[in-house]
Amino acid sequence: MEALRPFYSSYFSVALSPSGPLVRRRVAVLAAAGFPSHRYRNYECLRPMRCVLKKNKKRRSLLFKETDDPGNVEVYIPSAADDAGTATETFTTIELDERESSEDKKHTIVQRIIIFVTSEAAPYSKTGGLADVCGSLPIAFAARGHRVMVVSPRYLNGVSDKTYADSFDTGVRIKVPCFGDQPEVGFFHEYRAGVDWVFVDHPSYHRPGNPYGDENGAFGDNQFRFTILCHAACEAPLVLPLGGYTYGENCFFLVNDWHAGLVPLLLAAKYRPHGVYKDARSILVIHNLAHQGVEPAATYHKLGLPPDWYGAVEWVFPTWARTHALDKGETVNILKGAIVTVDRIVTVSQGYAWEITTGEGGCGLQDLLSNRKNVLNGITNGIDIDEWDPASDKHIPFHYSIDNLSGKAKCKAALQKELGFAIRSECPVIGFIGRLDYQKGTDLIMMAIPELLQHDIQFVMLGSGDRQTENWMRSTEFNYKEKFRGWVGFNIPVSHRITAGCDMLLMPSRFEPCGLNQLYAMRYATVPVVHKTGGLRALRLAISTFREHKASWEGLMKRGMSRNSTWDSAALKYEQVFKWALMDPPYVK
Repeated sequence: MEALRPFYSSYFSVALSPSGPLVRRRVAVLAAAGFPSHRYRNYECLRPMRCVLKKNKKRRSLLFKETDDPGNVEVYIPSAADDAGTATETFTTIELDERESSEDKKHTIVQRIIIFVTSEAAPYSKTGGLADVCGSLPIAFAARGHRVMVVSPRYLNGVSDKTYADSFDTGVRIKVPCFGDQPEVGFFHEYRAGVDWVFVDHPSYHRPGNPYGDENGAFGDNQFRFTILCHAACEAPLVLPLGGYTYGENCFFLVNDWHAGLVPLLLAAKYRPHGVYKDARSILVIHNLAHQGVEPAATYHKLGLPPDWYGAVEWVFPTWARTHALDKGETVNILKGAIVTVDRIVTVSQGYAWEITTGEGGCGLQDLLSNRKNVLNGITNGIDIDEWDPASDKHIPFHYSIDNLSGKAKCKAALQKELGFAIRSECPVIGFIGRLDYQKGTDLIMMAIPELLQHDIQFVMLGSGDRQTENWMRSTEFNYKEKFRGWVGFNIPVSHRITAGCDMLLMPSRFEPCGLNQLYAMRYATVPVVHKTGGLRALRLAISTFREHKASWEGLMKRGMSRNSTWDSAALKYEQVFKWALMDPPYVK
């Protein structure tokens, strides 16, 4: 047989389901022709090229070969009749013996090498839904057989953060070619849930506050902080020997929002001209278009991009948006540059994919996004169905399911008691959970509450943010003790109890890229009340339906609970986007 060319290491999750539960094990593979076969029990770490699985006293030999597609590895398991020690040129299928069937079943395994780049990832850092996506979707990918790395900053919040206690210093240091003095960054690593979690270490990530600012506002050097993140993320697959082997060049970069937006620019301008990452692909995931990484044009030379690439990030504000008469409005817009150079664009819901191409929701980038709508898709986020499960949630006093909703009524009564409301099953309890800011429509709630509280309802709000809104919550609770409660701050157990105990969850957001809260609500048989323009008319209809059409209301509850909101479902749709990304060559200038 013609020798196979060597290729980089891969972590491969082998899925076998002959007639029982799905079995997955982490398998390390380094391919090189001519290595002898080595046998290990229970899917332990395997030697290159040829290896043997032992299951139910039956041996199968796995043969690995890189394909022409970036990040793909094809696997062949010969049938019992094959000679396990003989290589094959096919390498396209898996044949598995069934214990209860003599017929072989054939499956194709396509493995991707996926690099997430993000400013936050739960449970290590979190300010919102971005962290939930980048903390859960990678695990779903790993469970489906992909090799996955997540690259994010190592935030210490001014102290030695226990969140990173299980990570270790890789000892790898690199100089980042940006901002003149080439700052040095390090890499910490933790392997958890089948994913390589890589944390970029630099003093600018150690200060007190959240990932983007502190009580005095946004950090003034955020452009610098996330520029070095992007440079480090591009180097990580090449220099970090995770599990003994680097990820290599043939990979998919999933870059999230503007903080990771320089990655596709660096791939196109810095790496591909030198033959590196020539077959890699990049996918931009837009969680919130309102934040674009805009800074003065004079900062361009600090980004580490060639001078002739300025046009990719050039952004000129219209006259009405400039600060003074001499302001030319010339800036660099990182997110704009990512939209121009990325291979595919994904938003966190189908509705948001359309909304960002409109004048109302495009935040100035609607024309550019409309021009790229042929590579634009919306994929609704998933939720952690283990953490958010009314049948087993440790934060709620009673459990329930779609087949038995009695615990839902008990959770409502318990919430009414906790909040000091009258315990009345016929009175609708309405909740709001979220940031207190303009986007979330809290000003609309403030205007509507005096009229809403004329109805026989009970209302609870949980959130923090705008100080004026926080003070309004306190004063409204004082004035409407029997009908309104305002919980200033954020508390995870309380958010679970509100989600389980409310009949409705109000979300009057002016724009909502995805909104995980309504997915949580439906999982808990709580009906989300939303309006794409931020109106509250739908709430009156919901109250009427709750009171007068019990059967219809229960149908709404059960349909929400039956919705498939798993991350596995989302991962399956991303895999289709990967295929589409390979249909066209990567971006070149």
